[in-house]
Amino acid sequence: MDVRIFVLVALGCAAAFAQGLSPSGSLRAVFLANNPVQGRIDSKTETVTGPAADLTRELGREVGVPTTIMGVAGVREVIENLKTHAADIGFLAFDESRAVEVDFSRVYLLSLSGYIVRADSPLKKLDDVDRTGIRVGAARGDSPEIFLSKTLKNTNLKRYENPAAAEVVRLLQSGDVNVWAANRQRLIEMASSTPNLRVLPGNYTGVRQAVAVAKGNAAAMEVINRFLEKARDSGLVKAATDRAGLSASTEVAL
Repeated sequence: MDVRIFVLVALGCAAAFAQGLSPSGSLRAVFLANNPVQGRIDSKTETVTGPAADLTRELGREVGVPTTIMGVAGVREVIENLKTHAADIGFLAFDESRAVEVDFSRVYLLSLSGYIVRADSPLKKLDDVDRTGIRVGAARGDSPEIFLSKTLKNTNLKRYENPAAAEVVRLLQSGDVNVWAANRQRLIEMASSTPNLRVLPGNYTGVRQAVAVAKGNAAAMEVINRFLEKARDSGLVKAATDRAGLSASTEVAL
């Protein structure tokens, strides 16, 4: 094939991919601002770092469009941004109930989930938690809460609306809850800043991190799935998690 024709075909394919993925001409991404497994926002510069930022920027580079990435407060905001086309892609853990409203890509990362307790708690391991009289707290609608609502049989699962870390610490110290359930990275960071808390060993699930798009956008999903497979095989996902300090709390999905 003539080189000029090859270049034109390649440019045409890239333009078609970009149109299906980012019709506005810019790839707009949203993620959960309070989830360090997805990303962090620098309080001074407002720069976004982490796997969500790295993947968004690389995907935008591949299809030849600029990118923006915005942190939002909760799962509902991610979904609404996609449904109203205020964003093109959203970083979100896969769940069947969410898949009713948006479409999900292949899983690119497992976010390990565990428990944190007070240092003087008699609870020592995961199996100690599911007992009568134990109060487990979790953020309503977060993946750990959804998972535990289906698996815990004896304990009292108490749900809270996106509490800040300081509020979780208060709930544990006051005894309002005996245990807090969240992704392991959040727990590790909470324990490192609060001496009288400790993270129980082990993980009860690996939450499936994926990329979501508006329902029915098959063209975008094809591009994203191909990109995520390449990002896994090239080591991009692993490099992004290592750079963000997530090695102890995540696993690259196969």
